[in-house]
Formats: sequence, C-alpha cells, structure tokens
Amino acid sequence: MGGFFGVASESSCVLDLFFGTDYHSHLGTKRGGMAVYGPDGFSRAIHNIENSPFRTKFERDVEELEGNMGIGCISDSDPQPLLVQSHLGSFAITTVGKVNNAEELIRSVYENGCTHFLEMSGSRINTSELMAALISQKSTIVEGLQYMQERVDGSMSVLLLTADGIYAARDRWGRTPLAIGCKEGAYCVSFEDFAFGNLGYTRWGELGPGEIVRVTSGGVERLVKPRDQMKICTFLWVYYGYPTSSYEGVNVEEMRYKCGAKLAERDNADCDLVAGVPDSGTAHAIGYANRSGIPFGRPFIKYTPTWPRSFMPPRQAQRDLIARMKLIPVEAFIRDKSLLLIDDSIVRGTQLRETTEFLYRSGAKAVHVRPACPPILYGCKYLNFSRSNSDMELFGRRVINELEGRPTAGEGVAPYTDPDSLCYKKMVDKIREVQNFTSLQFQRLDDLIASVGIEPCKLCTYCWNGKE
Repeated sequence: MGGFFGVASESSCVLDLFFGTDYHSHLGTKRGGMAVYGPDGFSRAIHNIENSPFRTKFERDVEELEGNMGIGCISDSDPQPLLVQSHLGSFAITTVGKVNNAEELIRSVYENGCTHFLEMSGSRINTSELMAALISQKSTIVEGLQYMQERVDGSMSVLLLTADGIYAARDRWGRTPLAIGCKEGAYCVSFEDFAFGNLGYTRWGELGPGEIVRVTSGGVERLVKPRDQMKICTFLWVYYGYPTSSYEGVNVEEMRYKCGAKLAERDNADCDLVAGVPDSGTAHAIGYANRSGIPFGRPFIKYTPTWPRSFMPPRQAQRDLIARMKLIPVEAFIRDKSLLLIDDSIVRGTQLRETTEFLYRSGAKAVHVRPACPPILYGCKYLNFSRSNSDMELFGRRVINELEGRPTAGEGVAPYTDPDSLCYKKMVDKIREVQNFTSLQFQRLDDLIASVGIEPCKLCTYCWNGKE
C-alpha cells in the first residue's frame, strides 16, 4: 500500500510533516520521503526504510528542511515525492493507488508530446511521474487532476504541492480515504485521520470520492465536488487500517470488535481460549471472546523491537521467515489447550499454516481457525493490499482448481462465493484439511458488511465476490 500526509502552515511545517508522515509507517516499509516549499523554493529528502524506521532516517532532514508547506509519504513501491517542472509551474507530487493500464497511459503521453521519463523503478516508470505527466497534459492543475483520475484504470489519490498550496485529490471511487485536520494557523491532509490528533489538529472533514481541494494555512477551498457513488475498500477495516483510524465515520477497532462478535454468533466451537494472530487479528478475537464468553488470551507474543510486519517484505521466503521468528510462545496458554485462533484473512495460506503447526509443536490439543473475512478469491484490481500477482496465487483459488480438476475463472468461481452452497462447503473443508486446522469457519460477507455498518453499495467487496 502506502500513505501520505501534507501540511500548510503559517509557520514551519517540518515537525508536523515529519511526525504526521511517520504515523503512516504501518502502510509500507520500502521508502519514505518528504518535500517542502519555503522562501528558498522546493527541497526534498527520500530514504530507503527497509532496514530501519522512518524516524531514524529523517532525523537529520528535519533539521535541514525549511518551509511552511510540505507533503510526505510512506511508499511500498516507488521513490516519492517527486519534484516536477512543467508548463503548470513547479510542484511536488506523491500518490497512493494502483494503475492497471500503465502501458496504455505511457503511449498516450508520448503521443501528446512527452519525450522521456526520468524516474525509473527497476524497468518500470515511476507511477508518480506518470501521473504528473498526465496532469501536465491539461491547462490547469485541477483539469489535469480530473483528467488523470478519468484515465487511470484502478485507483489514484494525489497530494500535489505548489507555491499556492497543496492540491488534494481523492480517487474517483473513494477506494482510499483522505481526511483533513485543522488547528490555529495550519491545515493538514492525511490518509489516516489519527495521524494529526497528537499534533493538535482537530478533524475538519473527509473528502468524498473524486473530490479535489486546495489546502492552505488559511483554509480549504473546494475545487471539484465529490461524486455520488463510492466504493471504499472494506479491507481497510479488516486488516491494513490502523486501529485508531476511522473511515466514513467508522472506527477500525470498533468495527473489528463487531466483526469478531458476528463470528461468535454463528459458532459453537468448544475451546479453552480465544486468541488473535497479532496484531490485526487481536481486536477481532476480543470481539469474539466478549460475545462468546470464552476467555481471551495471548498464547504467543509478537516480538516487535526488531521484526517488521510480515505483510510487507517483497520476497515470500523473507515474509515466511519473519512470520516464524517474531512469534514467541507462552506455553502455559498452549499446552493441552484447545485454541480458537482468529486471523484477519487467508491470502496465500502459508503463514497461518505455519502458525498452526507452531501451536501444535508447542503442545496445543486443537486449533480452530476463524478468519475475520470471507475466502479471498479474486486479486484486487484497485489497491496494492496484496502482493499476489495472479488470482492463482490465492490459496482459495488453488483449492478451487484442485476441486474442479482444472483452472477456474469467471462464472466457474461464483458458486464458491456463496456460503450456503455445497461448493463453498467443499472448499472450506478442503482448506481445513490442507492447512491441518481442527475446524475452519470463515466470516460471512453479509456479516462483514453489517460489521462496517455503512451502505453496502458504498463498499468494495471485489476480492471476496468478484463484483465490481
């Protein structure tokens, strides 16, 4: 994924920018960056944060950067923010999203007069530079941002820093959030709304789908009104949203408690202890325990001082190693116990299988598994929340192919998305067998949607049911 933060202040913005950006570190572990604008123009710093956190890499930059407006990002892909000079003037840009039609967009930019790109990530053109090139096709920044949003197949939210303020554009379908905070003499814009609370900002509002605003130290100017339709990613609440965040007025931690309670309402597992796979499974497990009356406990503790999130490293072997190394067993809560384990999801299946085997080796009598969302059967078209490059990397799809005896797609997958169908029951039982779980019960999609509590038509559920 990735996240960003921007500040426009009457005084220096650098400390607020530094801490606000750092509060997005849970969304990526590859690169961080900050760009500021002040009396001497634009300045920027970008660092690799794969082996050490954002704070340690940017402490010196905080002392050297000067400006009253700035944007920062945590990126799990390209170096950002970029500094750009075009007929629209000088600006810095950072983006969050996914572009499925990059080659088509690159060709169109060449055809419209762009001669070259400078920023390359391996053999791939930097996404933020491509977005800057699209924006620069039009005569104004606002027209360019609208044009970019229309052309992108996927999703794209943007912060664009100019001498006149920060342009903030939420993607056309509102798949990712964009909140604004204010305090005396300053306004900020942020992917995560919790990022500005400790900095003294109060919540000003949240941009709607496709909405574009210009943020200055004096206020917020609405330039493009929001679209009526929204498809915000439901997986924000299930997994990658921080517990203190709220999206569309719904707090992440509160939603996870409700989600766990919904799991418990449909369950009758006989177990001694309810546990969550840390960290994202913990709140779901608390909700389950509160509703079921089965005690919540921590049969393993996540060793956080040195091990990063296992979701982020690019190599599967590295993710698997970290998943093993960071969990330390508490044998008193494992040996001869029947455990009910809640994880946020099953994507590839590798880590949860290894966690289950780890519990068995530590003396568990039984391990009942309850994922907090339905089986993921479709790779996300809109956000980079999973590193799966193909639907066939998803564990659920591999099981379906085995049951069908052939690669299955389209309508062939649909019966497996219905929790009341025989196909679904066969899939779940096969997953349980292969993963060596004592029992397995996924969250139902209707219960997941009810846990969020906003209109179902405003939620994207594509990864579970294939419906756009």
